[in-house]
Amino acid sequence: MTHDINPTVAAYLDIHPEVAAALAEGRAVVALESTIISHGMPFPQNVEMARGVEDVVREHGAVPATIAVLGGRLKVGLTPEELHLLATDKGVEKISTRDLPVTVALGKHGATTVASTMRVAALAGIRVFATGGTGGVHRGAERSMDVSADLLELAQTDVCVVSAGVKSILDIGLTLEVLETHGIPALTLGSEEFPAFYSRQSGFKAPLTVATPDEAARVLKAKWDLGVSGGVMLANPIPEDAEIPAGEITPQIEQALRDMDALGLKGKDTTPYLLGRMVEITGGRSLAANIALVRHNAMVAAQVAVAYAQLS
Repeated sequence: MTHDINPTVAAYLDIHPEVAAALAEGRAVVALESTIISHGMPFPQNVEMARGVEDVVREHGAVPATIAVLGGRLKVGLTPEELHLLATDKGVEKISTRDLPVTVALGKHGATTVASTMRVAALAGIRVFATGGTGGVHRGAERSMDVSADLLELAQTDVCVVSAGVKSILDIGLTLEVLETHGIPALTLGSEEFPAFYSRQSGFKAPLTVATPDEAARVLKAKWDLGVSGGVMLANPIPEDAEIPAGEITPQIEQALRDMDALGLKGKDTTPYLLGRMVEITGGRSLAANIALVRHNAMVAAQVAVAYAQLS
């Protein structure tokens, strides 16, 4: 346990020894979410992806800390047995920040979303987090008011989220507007255009850009040194050889959205359904792209974390 964690908070945390040692020594740590394991990919690809992503983080000089809630305990870093449980147990719930107190108090299992992973990472003292795509404003939100808690968490929690932009199934333009409203820096790495998850291009100009992970780390240090609270979104375009061009994927996304509407799905059930339906419609191509972008984000997050640790 690191010395600067509030003792009251520490009573709820189980920090893996490897992660605890890195935090105590000021070394780079990268948080990883668990919803992508339990609700984002089928077994056994989810376990293979999770282990592979942890390996990528280590290969680039940082310590991985996959986050989940198991038996009501906030887990920061998982054993192989815990990872397997997350990947196979159908009783694992998808939990956002609002669900954390209930899941903890009732001793349940929960796979953490971007928002809840950010919150637990911040409690443990972790500043950099790698995921696939960040949540945002859903299409039709002017009627449904469906806006991801990820955006509100970014507005208040001091963690950098490295993603391939926001998920393509969302309204990217409105999401960028909400990020601006809440004062959340939306940095794009190495591109003047904001990415769209499966695709490198979204049709929207990047609000802010950085050229390298080192520059991103300098932004983080300046932001938090200045007392500007809240997180940073670092949008990292999917590698060119793994992308599905926007012109090709857009009709498939629209088909998945129509199928979802026909089923009447709402709220937190929408994203897992849409990601699964995309795998079916694309013949597995979207799953391969998803795995590639997650690994790429893990690499960049590790580079940012290492640079930030050196600055700090």
